[in-house]
Amino acid sequence: MEQRHLGRTGLRVSRIGLGTLTWGRDTDEHDAAEQLKAFWEAGGTLVDTADVYGGGEAEYLLGRLTEGLVPRQDLVIATKAGSVADPYRRFNGSRGHLLAALDASLARLGTDYVDLWQIHAFDPVTPLEETLQAVDLAVSTGRVRYAGVSNFCGWQLAKAATWQLASGVRTRLASTQMEYSLLQRGVEREVLPAARDLGVGLLPSSPLGRGVLTGKYRTGTPADSRGASELLAPFVEPYLDDPASRIVDAVSTAADGLATTALQVALAWVRDRPGVVAPIVGARNAQQLTEALSVEALTLPDEICQALDDVSAPVHRYPDQDWSTL
Repeated sequence: MEQRHLGRTGLRVSRIGLGTLTWGRDTDEHDAAEQLKAFWEAGGTLVDTADVYGGGEAEYLLGRLTEGLVPRQDLVIATKAGSVADPYRRFNGSRGHLLAALDASLARLGTDYVDLWQIHAFDPVTPLEETLQAVDLAVSTGRVRYAGVSNFCGWQLAKAATWQLASGVRTRLASTQMEYSLLQRGVEREVLPAARDLGVGLLPSSPLGRGVLTGKYRTGTPADSRGASELLAPFVEPYLDDPASRIVDAVSTAADGLATTALQVALAWVRDRPGVVAPIVGARNAQQLTEALSVEALTLPDEICQALDDVSAPVHRYPDQDWSTL
């Protein structure tokens, strides 16, 4: 699998990442092992997790699998900290919480360091400088090799990345992880331009539109899909409206014309967007993952890309529109 630099850093990662959101909850150790082995054998390196996935079980599973199945040195392990199970506070970016969460992640993963540590979300009640000081301390003590953020809007990302670049002793932000697909192109408004300008690589989450872009929901909701899950149905439902259906139809038409699958078309589109480093793919089983990994051989023709761009184009007006031409 092709390797790409993560932002303006020396870290190289596979251009498809493996997501572990469901590990330890819907994905058991056997299925997780099959996925990781298939991913590794295909040349994949970037494995994305978080301290809250499966209540910590995702990290624990990944740690077990790197003990005996896949060599630790062959993987780029990315985890996150900052989300909390607190009804009064969803995110905690305080230095104390983040560093304690990192130590707990390292213990579950069974490793001395993580390759990429990401702040899971912006904490509006903690000074951003304090959050970023935790990042610098984690890197300076060797527990973290590279750092990034997740779910930061445009101004939040720009402020954080610029703060880190303002001094030669701070840790450059390598990445930002955000939802990005043909069904969700909101990052193109401010986040992606900021990331490209500041040398921050984008790691798209939900690159298949929460599974909808595979076409599995075109004639109903499969019983074994996320849309049929009591927990995840609200996650899928926003992408089952008429505008989304038109985009899914266009993807399926393109797939038919290229003799491939809708999954591969949708994944290839986001993988090759400017500023994107590696879409994070979460699969239910190894068979699904293998289909996604086969996208390595696919590059969409320019005319197909343009048609998909047109049918999925978001409406960006002021201040994005060039009013000098009106």
